[in-house]
Amino acid sequence: MMQDIDAPRVLVADDEANIRSSLVRALELSGYRAIGVASGKDALAVLDQAVYDVMLLDIKMPGMDGVEVMRRARQAQPDLMILVLTGHATLESAIVAVKTGAVDYLLKPVSVRDITEAIAHALKKQSDQARPKRLLRTILDTLQQAENSSVSVEKFESDTAASPPRADAKPSLLRVGALALDPEKRLVVIDERPIELTEGEITILTLLMKQPDQVLSCRDLTQAAWHYDLEEWEAQALVRPYIFRLRQKIEATPGDPKFIRTVRGRGYLLASA
Repeated sequence: MMQDIDAPRVLVADDEANIRSSLVRALELSGYRAIGVASGKDALAVLDQAVYDVMLLDIKMPGMDGVEVMRRARQAQPDLMILVLTGHATLESAIVAVKTGAVDYLLKPVSVRDITEAIAHALKKQSDQARPKRLLRTILDTLQQAENSSVSVEKFESDTAASPPRADAKPSLLRVGALALDPEKRLVVIDERPIELTEGEITILTLLMKQPDQVLSCRDLTQAAWHYDLEEWEAQALVRPYIFRLRQKIEATPGDPKFIRTVRGRGYLLASA
C-alpha cells in the first residue's frame, strides 16, 4: 500500500512481534506512515534519524527502562507525542508516564480503534506545530528525490585516491583522516574506495570536514549550508536524514559510527582520528 508522504509518522516500540506487526499494519491501513521496533534502544536510534509525530511505547520492554526511553525521546524530539502501552498498569507507572510527558496511557489488550482515536487526539494537540513540520518533511522528501535522480556516476581520477596529500593536489580536495572528499565530483574516498554522494550529502560532509573535531549543531549546519534560520526541530528535520544516509554510505558500522559522531543534545562532529 503506497503511503502519502504528508501522512503523520508513527513509531511503534513493542517487544512482542505479533502485536508490533499488527499495529504497524493497522496504522498503515488507517493512513499513517508507521514502522515498528523491538526495543527502547532501537526506538531512540530511529528518532535520531528522522522526525516522528507519535510514538506508541510499551513501557515494559527488556533492556532500557521505558521511563528512560521517554526522557531521552523527549530530549531528541520535544514535539513528539508519546502514548504509553502497558499490560501491567499501576498507579506509579501512570504517574511517571504523565510526569514524563506521555499524552495517553493505554492498557493492553487495546483495540485498534482505541489506539487510532488516541493518536488522532494526540495529533490534534500538536496540530499547530504539526502542519509546518509535515510541510518541511514534504519539501525534504521532494528535495531528496530530486537529488537521487540527478546524481551522475563519475570515476575518481588516480590523483584523488586516498593517499597522503601531494603538493599538486586540487585545492578543492578535502582530507580528514581516512576520508578524502572531492565536492566537485560528488565523491568521497575511504581506503581507496570511491563512494558517490548527493549534493546535500556533499554539502553537510564538507562543512563537517572543514571543522574536524568541532561540534556543529543542526542549526549551525542549516545556516552555513543553505542560509536558513530555522528552529532547532526544523533544522533537525532537515539535517538528520543527510546524516543518516552519510553514515549508511561511509561508516563500516552505521550504528556505531567512526567518522560522524553524535554529541547528544548538541549536534554532530567529524572525528579526525
